[in-house]
Amino acid sequence: MNNIELENTVEFYSRKFKAVKREIKKAVIGQDAIIDTLSRSLICNGHTLVEGVPGVGKTFTVSVLARTISGAVFQRIQFTPDLLPTDITGVTIYDEKKGEFYIVKGPIFGNIVIGDEINRTPPKVQSAMLQAMQERQVTIGKETFNLPKPFLVMATQNPVETKGVYPLPEAQVDRFLFKALVSYPEKEFETNIIENNGDNMRLEEYGIEEVISLNEIIEVQNVVKHIYISDELKRYILHIIGATRNPKKYELENASYIQWGGSPRATIYLGLAARATALLEGRTYVKPEDIRTVAKEVLRHRIILNYEGKAKEIHTDDIVDEILKRVPVL
Repeated sequence: MNNIELENTVEFYSRKFKAVKREIKKAVIGQDAIIDTLSRSLICNGHTLVEGVPGVGKTFTVSVLARTISGAVFQRIQFTPDLLPTDITGVTIYDEKKGEFYIVKGPIFGNIVIGDEINRTPPKVQSAMLQAMQERQVTIGKETFNLPKPFLVMATQNPVETKGVYPLPEAQVDRFLFKALVSYPEKEFETNIIENNGDNMRLEEYGIEEVISLNEIIEVQNVVKHIYISDELKRYILHIIGATRNPKKYELENASYIQWGGSPRATIYLGLAARATALLEGRTYVKPEDIRTVAKEVLRHRIILNYEGKAKEIHTDDIVDEILKRVPVL
């Protein structure tokens, strides 16, 4: 793909995702940040963990996003303490009349899969998501099935309650490209929410239109890899990740509270997410601001605090902020 073709293609998909955002905003008010994050997630072919208190529209936003994609299969898994792994992946059943086994596929077989309150189910069930999220395939009995393309998991969790919830295994958390935090809307937006009275409206009543296809999403996932990122910005990314691993070297104030930093997967994802940010802006190249824009969502769940850091309630977002202040673009 030459430069002119790339510029035209990037401009085309930039307009596409602006149209997606316009459609989502017909129903979702005051949550532009999470809409942008979900758009990047689609472009990067990566999963997103969405955390927020009940009632801020986490599940609803993902449902509306699925409505904008023509031909998309939307599945929702409500995680509960009594859920079984086979309730997610599927099961082999014996047909007595035919004298043979057949497979019933679970709700993991979809393009957009929302795992609602994923931290409400035990680790054994959470681990059923691991193969699907990483390898994009599922084993049921003796057979292995490829998941449809694109395949994206948007999981939600409630950070408030501590009873009846199970912390996500670190191996699973690392499989999420982004961890997004959804907060309360601003007052002016909440006034519009009152006027729209969204709780009494069905999703169909918002008039959400399909503005992007599955094939276009698969194509843009290839296009984003062609977004140019300079050697200087690659070094910038390496230094940011390096600061999470060797915080004392970078003289971070919270260095003593960090047990583990970002893995090589964090390096890959930070570069890819920056490329997606540039594409959304209609650019064929990455700027330092693109990296800083996505740094928290890529790193906040990959910086592991030690016991002292957790006891003092140190926030990983504050650590990322300090890193961005201290690490220069070389």
